[in-house]
Amino acid sequence: MKEPFTFEPGRVVESIQGRDKGNFFLVMEAAEGIVTIADGRRHKLENPKKKKTKHLRAKPVLLDLKALRPEGGALQNSDLRRALEANGFAEERS
Repeated sequence: MKEPFTFEPGRVVESIQGRDKGNFFLVMEAAEGIVTIADGRRHKLENPKKKKTKHLRAKPVLLDLKALRPEGGALQNSDLRRALEANGFAEERS
């Protein structure tokens, strides 16, 4: 089945395979069949997760990574967490 959305930097994705199944991430970089993802909590910007695109489901939300840090400077993990929560992809905490 063809994915209706492309895996490009800034795309919100859901993991459908692996131990992080059901969690939401932002695509940081995309290559042929493999992307690097981060959520600012489990997989931080310093050590993003490499994952095959067949193990991810792309969501219709595409964020501008540069706009996540309006005051300038480097993107931070808190920016990723805030962006995911603001778009309804908050992590469920116990």
